[in-house]
Amino acid sequence: MKYNVEPSEKSTVKITLSFDKAEWDEANTQAYQKTRGRYFVNGFRKGKAPKHVIELNYGKGVFYEEALNELFDKHYEEVLDKEKDNFTVVGRPELSVGDIGEEGASLIAAVPVKPDVKLGAYKGINIVKVEYNVKDEDVDAELKKLQERNSRLVEVTDRAAENGDTATIDFSGSVNGEKFEGGTSENYPLVLGSGSFIPGFEEQVVGMKVGEEKDVNVKFPDDYQAEDLKGKDAVFAVKLNKLEKKELPEISDEFIKDAAGAESVEAYKKETRERLEKQAKEKGDAETENNILRAVTEKAEVEIPDAMIENQIDMMVRNAEYRLGMQYGGMKLADYLRYMGSNMEDFRKGYRAQAEDTVKSQLVVDKIIREENIKAEESEIDAKLEEFAKSANKTLEEYKKDVDESQREYIGNDIVINKLFDFLKANNNLTEKAEEPAKKPAAKKTAKKAAEGTDEGAEKPAAKKPAAKKTAKKAENEEGKAE
Repeated sequence: MKYNVEPSEKSTVKITLSFDKAEWDEANTQAYQKTRGRYFVNGFRKGKAPKHVIELNYGKGVFYEEALNELFDKHYEEVLDKEKDNFTVVGRPELSVGDIGEEGASLIAAVPVKPDVKLGAYKGINIVKVEYNVKDEDVDAELKKLQERNSRLVEVTDRAAENGDTATIDFSGSVNGEKFEGGTSENYPLVLGSGSFIPGFEEQVVGMKVGEEKDVNVKFPDDYQAEDLKGKDAVFAVKLNKLEKKELPEISDEFIKDAAGAESVEAYKKETRERLEKQAKEKGDAETENNILRAVTEKAEVEIPDAMIENQIDMMVRNAEYRLGMQYGGMKLADYLRYMGSNMEDFRKGYRAQAEDTVKSQLVVDKIIREENIKAEESEIDAKLEEFAKSANKTLEEYKKDVDESQREYIGNDIVINKLFDFLKANNNLTEKAEEPAKKPAAKKTAKKAAEGTDEGAEKPAAKKPAAKKTAKKAENEEGKAE
């Protein structure tokens, strides 16, 4: 077998595999032995007709297709292995037949390959540096959340309902005197002012007293999900069975010890500020790195093969389906698309621009890493493993026994990405104000997890709303949509 490789359009290479007469005859013989049972010839039991007899009855080229498949399967990976230093295949080949006849044959494989990147400037650029400051009110807000998490409901009997109260109600809704599905419930706990029910409902419950019954008049929104209720006037017969208010615990050193494990209120505030400052720094660093990545990616040129974009879309779709299942009780993507009146083709199209940006960012990152010869030393990987070992209360040698090569590679990739951004920060001009209007940044995870190809943009399905409430059990206030 001889082969020839030549570059082709849009980041593909054309591999021509040529087979002489001896190789071609052998392949046809193997194809005959493999497929002869498919052919029926009068006078012979099935699978027993000689090769030349089958060819006389079905045509000289009856075994050509199978023979070409045999030769391709035998030699394609061999060629890729020989050429591994010259290109990296990123998708399935498109096959076509070259010359074919009794004296030999040739097969042409158009193979998408990892494209080369023409880098623009990636040093000396003005980059917006993002910083977030932690204020006293941010710490106080965390303390308030702690109070809220440890609050309790206390029954109220001496006043009317107010916003913030939990009103346990019976309700029965009707339109034009007829009840409708989902419009009736008993002992439903409704937090007044939460916006859980349709507009106007909760406001009319405010002011009711325990035991009071009242007709609540409302109008369903024009965009309500139930077609037969859109824009309709409705009356709900409401009875207030119980009223409760939220009681917050008093902030004290004793409360803090029980609720948060800190020694005192001041100690909790100090720990909280340190945690918030760490989060603020991580957020600022991530957004700064997004700005750097966006800037260097925009200045680069690369012709991306469709196979790489489609592979990235495949990954995004799988991630979206996984999140749907996790967040919405095993919901299938196909069911979600039907619910949204969409289809898989349009769903994939919605990811295409993001997939292109992600792939381009990955390619640019990889190119800069190679240009600057950024590597992870074995000692650096071991140092990171030692950190993990200490967290697990093990020695480094004990911990390394459970670490395989793929885990070391993952840690090494993470070290390289961190080194890359350290390099880019040191070699660009980080400013507090943009020199020009900023475009939407590519997600940092694209760079940080370049080898993983993760995505950030999966859609959340809109929650179905029963007639009187946003969800059957609890309002979630989510209005996701497919791109």
